[in-house]
Amino acid sequence: MSIPTVLEKILARKAEEVAARRAVVSLAELEQQARAADPVRGFAEALISQAKRKQPAVIAEIKKASPSKGVLREHFVPAEIAQSYQAGGATCLSVLTDIDFFQGADRYLQEARAACSLPVIRKDFMIDPYQIVEARALGADCVLLIVSALEDAQMAELAATAKAFDLDVLVEVHDGDELERALKTLDTPLVGINNRNLHTFELSLETTLDLLPRIPRDRLVVTESGILNRADVELMEISEVYAFLVGEAFMRADNPGAELERLFFPERKRVIAAPDVD
Repeated sequence: MSIPTVLEKILARKAEEVAARRAVVSLAELEQQARAADPVRGFAEALISQAKRKQPAVIAEIKKASPSKGVLREHFVPAEIAQSYQAGGATCLSVLTDIDFFQGADRYLQEARAACSLPVIRKDFMIDPYQIVEARALGADCVLLIVSALEDAQMAELAATAKAFDLDVLVEVHDGDELERALKTLDTPLVGINNRNLHTFELSLETTLDLLPRIPRDRLVVTESGILNRADVELMEISEVYAFLVGEAFMRADNPGAELERLFFPERKRVIAAPDVD
């Protein structure tokens, strides 16, 4: 398993972070908090329901910064962004909680979820069951498992923990080998295809199109990264991909929700002139 250098750094730091958190709050305490959290909102169910109607099922991301692009949004108020996304037609939210590399925070997830009625995925680098329980304690409805960051046994353990706490799982792959591992190891209905090459950082929507025929029809494909304009959306919809995870394009916009609506629901903007009755 070849892990890109940047990801190696992130995972090493994540292991330190988990150890530090575990020293403050035990797993037993965290499990109590998770059991007492608000009921889950069906993340997978919401996406599948929307996609079945051949409507865009958009996971709109709340992300302040990234290692490659730096700060994406200076005015960053998660509750405002969440409400804007819901008004714009998002199906679900994705909230970055990684501190060191994405300037995220646990409270961003809590604030975003409290401000809307959408299901939320905790976007972080999951390497330990502790983080899965922590996600539910924070109020998350789904967790991300990145195949390139995990061994098969780790993936299976994390997915089993998620299931025990009623969390959905979005598994993320970047190539055919990772897809094969994901399909062999996990039964989650959500398969995310990241169009960004983790080694070169280049984007290509062909990644989704190339892997699509290899994915069973009972799984929902979520295309991630690189959706920048209507042509990109239409290219995916022609190939019957209706679920999208989009972050940067929205975060750079003055009004994230309006940009979501412009990109995915342009028909809502059409104004039909009244007939001339004179």
